[in-house]
Amino acid sequence: MNHTLLLPSPSSFSSTSSRPLLLSQSQFINPSRFTRNPRNSLTRRRGRRISVTRSSSEDATEQNTPVNSIFGDKKELTGIQLLAGGLSPPVRLASSVVIVAGALAAGYGLGYRIGGSRNTGLGSAVALAAAGGAAVYALNSCLPVVAAVNLHNFVSSSDDPGALVREDIEGIAKKYGVSKQDEAFNAELCDLYSRFVSSVLPPGNENLEGNEVETIAKFKNALGIDDPDAAAVHMEIGRRIFRQRLETGDRDADIEQRRAFQKLIYVSTLVFGEASTFLLPWKRVFKVTDAQVEVAVRDNAQRLYALKLNSVGRDIDEHQLVSLREANLQYQLSDELAADMFREHTRKLVEEKISKALNILKSRTRAAGATEVVELLDEILAFNNLLMSLNKHPEAERFAPGVGPVSLIGGEYDGDRKIDDLKLLYRAYVVESLSSGRLEENKLVSLNHLKNLFGLGKREAEAIMVDVTSKVYRRRLAQSVSGGDLEAADSKAAFLQNLCDELFFDPEKASEIHKEIYRQKLQQSVAGGELSEEDVAMLLRLRVMLCIPQSTVEAAHADICGSLFEKVVRDAVASGVDGYDPDVRASVRKAAHGLRLTREAAMAIASKAVRKIFMNYIQRSRAAGGRTGAAKELKKMIAFNTLVVTDLLADIKGEPTDTASQESVEEEEKQVDEEEEWESLQTLRKTRPSKELAAKLGKPGQTEITLKDDLSERDRADLYKTYLLFCITGEVTNIPFGAQITTKRDNSEYLLLNQLGGILGLTGKEIVEVHRNLAEQAFRQQAEVILADGQLTKARIEQLNEVQKQVGLPPEYAQKVIKSITTTKMAAAIETAISQGRLNIKQIRELKEANVELDSMISESLRENLFKKTVDEIFSSGTGEFDEEEVYEKIPSDLNINAEKAKGAVHDLARTRLSNSLIQAVALLRQRNHEGVVSSLNDMLSCDKAVPAEPLSWEVPEELADLFTIYMKSDPAPEKLSRLQYLLGISDSTAAALREMGDRGLPSIEAEEDFVLPKF
Repeated sequence: MNHTLLLPSPSSFSSTSSRPLLLSQSQFINPSRFTRNPRNSLTRRRGRRISVTRSSSEDATEQNTPVNSIFGDKKELTGIQLLAGGLSPPVRLASSVVIVAGALAAGYGLGYRIGGSRNTGLGSAVALAAAGGAAVYALNSCLPVVAAVNLHNFVSSSDDPGALVREDIEGIAKKYGVSKQDEAFNAELCDLYSRFVSSVLPPGNENLEGNEVETIAKFKNALGIDDPDAAAVHMEIGRRIFRQRLETGDRDADIEQRRAFQKLIYVSTLVFGEASTFLLPWKRVFKVTDAQVEVAVRDNAQRLYALKLNSVGRDIDEHQLVSLREANLQYQLSDELAADMFREHTRKLVEEKISKALNILKSRTRAAGATEVVELLDEILAFNNLLMSLNKHPEAERFAPGVGPVSLIGGEYDGDRKIDDLKLLYRAYVVESLSSGRLEENKLVSLNHLKNLFGLGKREAEAIMVDVTSKVYRRRLAQSVSGGDLEAADSKAAFLQNLCDELFFDPEKASEIHKEIYRQKLQQSVAGGELSEEDVAMLLRLRVMLCIPQSTVEAAHADICGSLFEKVVRDAVASGVDGYDPDVRASVRKAAHGLRLTREAAMAIASKAVRKIFMNYIQRSRAAGGRTGAAKELKKMIAFNTLVVTDLLADIKGEPTDTASQESVEEEEKQVDEEEEWESLQTLRKTRPSKELAAKLGKPGQTEITLKDDLSERDRADLYKTYLLFCITGEVTNIPFGAQITTKRDNSEYLLLNQLGGILGLTGKEIVEVHRNLAEQAFRQQAEVILADGQLTKARIEQLNEVQKQVGLPPEYAQKVIKSITTTKMAAAIETAISQGRLNIKQIRELKEANVELDSMISESLRENLFKKTVDEIFSSGTGEFDEEEVYEKIPSDLNINAEKAKGAVHDLARTRLSNSLIQAVALLRQRNHEGVVSSLNDMLSCDKAVPAEPLSWEVPEELADLFTIYMKSDPAPEKLSRLQYLLGISDSTAAALREMGDRGLPSIEAEEDFVLPKF
């Protein structure tokens, strides 16, 4: 803690020194009483401590300090003080009365004798009585001083100031008839209390012993001094310490005074309790904050509690814990800090044992070192178990806080650097626990507690446990095998399970050990390159005893024997076409039979090595510059498969090469049966040469090892297609001047193509698909030239049939290509016609009758536009008709558009055209175009049939009457005329008048001219 924060700086103190003190002299003792007497100096009193009540052991080692060295020498009475001090209160009272009465009588007699009159006697009596009263007053006025002196002498002569009682002090005050509030007597009380407190408080570098508060409080109560006066004494002691801090120039002395001031604050706070907040104005006098006061209380309480904890050892009991709790409350230490200090103390006790155990473990100077380490760890566990049991005690709330399991967190062994040491100790305890060959349950519990105490993780502890237990298990297992106990057991599994139970060992871990043992024996057996019959029998016996599953045995053989066999196969395939001689074949046969591998395992190993060589050929083929170079690399791969891989598989199976060839031929014949329906593909038919050509080329290649799982279907098809194009086009050779020479190949290349399909793992269907795609691609190229304009004539059909026969494409696929080309050309033509307005709904229906799929040729948006155009033509046809079935059902069905969406489009168009038709009719009326007027009014009626409308409004009603008259003269149907009358808003009377007027109701030409061209 930074103690400089506890006291104000000298400048801040000097700035406030001119202000009056906290208490006036009437309320506080005169400071000069302490500064004039050098015995009051704290520095002169460091070695003088008063003896207080302690234990017997402390009394035997500490000497008592003379009391007069604390309170000073005895004081002497002088003059009248001796007389007043020697009189008891009754005698003093009687003497006072006698003196005053005697003086009064003597004065009266002397005055009467001298003056001869009574008045003179009375005057003399009064004078002498006053003098006697003065003498009595002088006698009584010195009583407080006499009482103070006697109090000082009584306390200083006492052997044990702590043994004083309130009755003794009150007896002195009563003896002299004075009050404790008397200035002189109260000042002596404060002086005695100040000296006692200064003597009880230890010097700055020394810690409190814990009984200071009780001693001071007892002495204060014995003196009977009031709390405000006692608090003023404590504040004055603080001022004295602060002045000494200002006067000293030594840094160490300054720190010492600060600690002394801290201890004064702590002791004072405990002495006055809750009243200290207003009796001890540290903040106002010394500029000390409440937080600094709390720090002083906390630090000193921690020191006292630590001193109390030092007496607690590993044999802690309930009484000590109760005592610690009482000390915790007495020292006003928070439960949280007390708990932390208790846990730290118990951690240090454990750390001592851990350090000692580590020293023994690392030294290894004695044979019994491991035993001593375990004993120390047992002591640690016993101490930890004791704390855990005390934590669960029924009266645990009376115990000191922090009682519980020990934790090393925050201590010497908390960190990654020390975790290895703790692991060593944990391992040593595990080894000792398993020294008997089995693990007891109590040891298992102790190991769990030790793991928690050391703070080891679950994985770390399990790793150590498994490591040590595995070694013990191996030892027990070896003893059981060598002694014959395991082999003689009726149930090997039960015997091994019982062994695991005794060691609390995971059976899965035991199985791993069995697997490792089997693998070791297997490696030793195949060191010579093969397994003998004795080795096989020994391994079988070991497998039965250790209950090793067949899958584990096969995996071990595949791994160990397989690695040896893989080396042989790798050397064989690496020798190439020319290097696979009889010696290499013999080594392959020996390894395949001698290592006792299953055929599946041997084939898997060979497949891995062969496919790696195949992939090298594929990479070189892809890196080649052109089709010819790529085909040559593929041809090398085919030769490698035929001459090396085929023989390799025969040697692994132990079969002659002819058998493998026969299997390949049977596989090809099966594939031929699957491809009979594609006989028209010439390139595919060529892959199955005649028997004479097959005999000439030699044996076929194997098809068991393929690249089906190494390459995607598309990559395999591309490789096959590359070689197929090479077979079709032949070898192309570049010559100078940019010319090329193409060398045609015979049908033998197609046989190699067939073998390539087997190597690539292509199925018959996939091979057929490649041939068909290639033929379809060639046919499409020529058909697009023939059908460039999209017109299919008889001559062109004959030409296309000839091309189809040349490429060997089946007729149905040729028809699909032709239809695709013509459909594409037709679709473009139809879209162009619709966009240019050259195609109407009638022609669309004719195309549908001709089975033309318009949905795929015309986009939906274009079909919707065509529908809107058709409806617009209906609304502008001038007939006044509207067929709902035609518009709402038939046309949308022919165009394959949504009927509801089409109906909405019709309504929108009708609303727009309705008002436009009226405007157009008026415009034509003004132009004297009566036929156009009738046509526009019919369009308006068509729109009204689609969407019934309300009567229309117009600015010139006479024009509406003229429109009605012109339409009436066109001899329309009655229902149309009636609907027009409604739409134009013409009443029945007006309509009748218009009928009577006839042509007279129409405007004359001259009037129209006047209307159109007004005269100027």
